Amino acid sequence: MGIIGTIFIGLIVGLLARFLKPGDDSMGWIMTILLGIAGSLVATYGGQALGIYQAGQAAGFVGALIGAIVLLVIYGFIKKRG
Repeated sequence: MGIIGTIFIGLIVGLLARFLKPGDDSMGWIMTILLGIAGSLVATYGGQALGIYQAGQAAGFVGALIGAIVLLVIYGFIKKRG
């Protein structure tokens, strides 16, 4: 999958991560989508680089979702501290 496909998956993953992550999110939809795209890019290419999964496997989508949720949690902690 190319970079455009990964970004599109990231958009979907960002929205799903917002619904799956517990707690109140005071960030807007745009920031959620951007963090979802970032999580998707990091998890997709990081997981492939580490040999955890190959391009096009369903594990890539799950990894992108987990990566996006982790970024949403980290962003929430940083925003609360600042």
